[in-house]
Amino acid sequence: MKEIKDTGSEAAQDGVEARIFRVMIASVLVAVSIAAVIAPWRVTTGLLLGGLLSLLNYSWLRSSVGAIIEANAIGKINGNRSVRYILRYLVVAAAVVAAYKLNLVSLPATISGLCSFVIALFAEAFREFYFTIIHREGIH
Repeated sequence: MKEIKDTGSEAAQDGVEARIFRVMIASVLVAVSIAAVIAPWRVTTGLLLGGLLSLLNYSWLRSSVGAIIEANAIGKINGNRSVRYILRYLVVAAAVVAAYKLNLVSLPATISGLCSFVIALFAEAFREFYFTIIHREGIH
């Protein structure tokens, strides 16, 4: 009888986060590569900016949430970490607004680039679904 690996363990969780980050990178690269060939340059730069901001936002999210949880676990509340959690949204918004005002990006393309996380989540969900079906026992 095959055993399904425990997805709740810390090592498995690190694997999920790494896979999500890799799929985010791949989806941004694919979108920018295709747009560079068939779309206007503002669309390409919008996808690139949105994708890079999405990757940066994901990294910041992981570190700030981890720091907040760690601080709460030891009973030391650090307002600086909580402020960084909110500040990342302001940085992303300021970068998008500045690039749009300078007429460097297409706003819909930038928003699409920011959605690379959604693509990564769907890829992970399909992966988990596939392995659940493959590893389930036969029904008699």
